Amino acid sequence: MNIDNILRSQKKYFASGATLPVKFRIEMLKKLYSTVKKYEKEIGEALKADLGKSDFEAFMCETGMVLSEISYMIKHTRKFASNHYVWSPLAQFASTSYKKPTPYGNVLVMSPWNYPFLLTIDPLADAIAAGNTVVVKPSAYSPATSEMVKKIIEECFPTEYVAVVTGGRKENAELLNKKFDFVFFTGSQNVGREVLRHTAENLTPAVLELGGKSPCIVDSSAKIKLAAKRIVFGKYLNCGQTCVAPDYILCEKSIKDELIAEIKNQINKQYSETPLSNPDYGKIINSKHFERLCGLINSSKVVHGGETNPDTLQIAPTVMDNVSWDDAVMQEEIFGPIMPVLTYDKFDDIFEILRDKQKPLALYIFSENKSHIKAVTACIQYGGGCVNDTIIHLATSEMGFGGVGESGMGSYHGKEGFDVFSHTKSIVDKKTWMDLPMRYQPYNRGIYAKLLHIFLK
Repeated sequence: MNIDNILRSQKKYFASGATLPVKFRIEMLKKLYSTVKKYEKEIGEALKADLGKSDFEAFMCETGMVLSEISYMIKHTRKFASNHYVWSPLAQFASTSYKKPTPYGNVLVMSPWNYPFLLTIDPLADAIAAGNTVVVKPSAYSPATSEMVKKIIEECFPTEYVAVVTGGRKENAELLNKKFDFVFFTGSQNVGREVLRHTAENLTPAVLELGGKSPCIVDSSAKIKLAAKRIVFGKYLNCGQTCVAPDYILCEKSIKDELIAEIKNQINKQYSETPLSNPDYGKIINSKHFERLCGLINSSKVVHGGETNPDTLQIAPTVMDNVSWDDAVMQEEIFGPIMPVLTYDKFDDIFEILRDKQKPLALYIFSENKSHIKAVTACIQYGGGCVNDTIIHLATSEMGFGGVGESGMGSYHGKEGFDVFSHTKSIVDKKTWMDLPMRYQPYNRGIYAKLLHIFLK
């Protein structure tokens, strides 16, 4: 079935009202949940083939989080979809006012290769909960997982409800030239610009989940050993191919040597002294990205790691010291297992350093100084983050996840996920058993005008 036929059938299906009953949405979510559970082993094998992920990492970071999000939406969709009643102004007496969530209609979900299962099925679950029909476009760079996504969706849903379009740039371009009611994109800033350019042509609302250079600030009050342990976990998970991975460390100069020593120690503990032989350590997605990352490594500044294997597309967890803002590794989002370390002299320097940088998707601060934490979280613009940890802020359905400025627009997960795939109508239900005459001509500027003024206060 070609894309035009898919869109035609989905628009017809949505117009039939089949997706609107909450009972139907919940049944579809339950069906998706059981099918994901059924293919859990095969999903893990696909993630291993595409990214070298271990069984545990595949469940912890992808399948398990998907099941958690679907479960959350099954539990809460009925509440999310209900009318929310609000106070009506006295000037509109007698009436009832409420906000009514309604699905956009036919939506497009475009997902990336780095967490190819999580970042496809999570937004799909939110879109289903909100009552939409969906076209899913998984990444061509993760073909094994994309095939699993296709298999699961085709087993769960008819194409007039949820359809999968596989392929590469040609299919992406064709989809973006079509008129959808809503577009949800996760990927790079460069592609995000193209998506927004196309959606603007059709005045189509869009959410962009992008990325950026997410800083990890460490001040002199931080618990260095614990900080190093948690930074290493967040940075080298999925070989650094995580949109919210700490991109670089910005630490107080006085504790730099101690921090680097502990980071080296933690890399050895978590990944062994020969990480390229560790069966639980993954690989770079393809040769193109492998070569790009190798080009960012300045061997004269490497203080740990730096080993590469082009045959397995692996790069060891790498730390670079004495890095400046002019180095190649600081000119783009790294998206790989390379950790540059930069320093500052005094805490207030942080704000000057970051002021003119692009707004990152995430920011992390390791500190025991409450005033420092308060200042960073209040005064620096970024999508979200953690205090004294990394990346775990996205692992909950109770908070929205998204970027700001160059790192994205809009957020999802849980209630925010339902809301982002919904348009909320504001509705006033005016009663017919009485009708105040003060708003109608001919105007009476006496008592009615005074009453109107009182009502509008």
